[in-house]
Amino acid sequence: MNWGERLAVNTPVRVLQQRFEINWMAKVCKARGFRRALEVGCGRGAGARLIRKTFKTAELHITDFDIEMMRKAVHYLSREERQTIYLCAADLLALPYAAESMDAVFGFGVLHHIPDWRAGLREVTRVLRPGGFYFLEELYPTLYQNVLTRHILVHPSRDRFDGNDLRLALKEAGLPLIAQWEVKYVGILAIAKKMK
Repeated sequence: MNWGERLAVNTPVRVLQQRFEINWMAKVCKARGFRRALEVGCGRGAGARLIRKTFKTAELHITDFDIEMMRKAVHYLSREERQTIYLCAADLLALPYAAESMDAVFGFGVLHHIPDWRAGLREVTRVLRPGGFYFLEELYPTLYQNVLTRHILVHPSRDRFDGNDLRLALKEAGLPLIAQWEVKYVGILAIAKKMK
């Protein structure tokens, strides 16, 4: 992430947005009480706090490739919260978790940052147990690579996805969608479930 993105994801507006998204996900997917869940691209930890509270996770692992964001998460989350929220600097393409070890994976605006985003989906599939859920929010290139934002935000420019590309890749990765809310040309909130 560059300065523009760090600024955007560390505002109270982003917390309100994530609260709305997580509440939508919880309302649509009635699953709660995940024994072990993972958030990839956790940023400063605001989403982790909301996930833990809303989904009643017993154990929540959070990762980010950006060390500066992991440092922010250590300070953002209370000592009590860090008793059940475990932080780990990690690359989505090589998660340090065993196969089929997670009941749920959460990712808020992560895949569009990864050049090989399909490999990221395969890694999510690998760590999810059969029947596990993948909760995601993703942005489309029309939003982050337009004439205004491409000079402020830094993203890969090749092999980007729209809704159709993402749905197809999720299905091919064994993660068909069970719910979605899409704003064309902007992005998608979705829930996928790993096939058994």
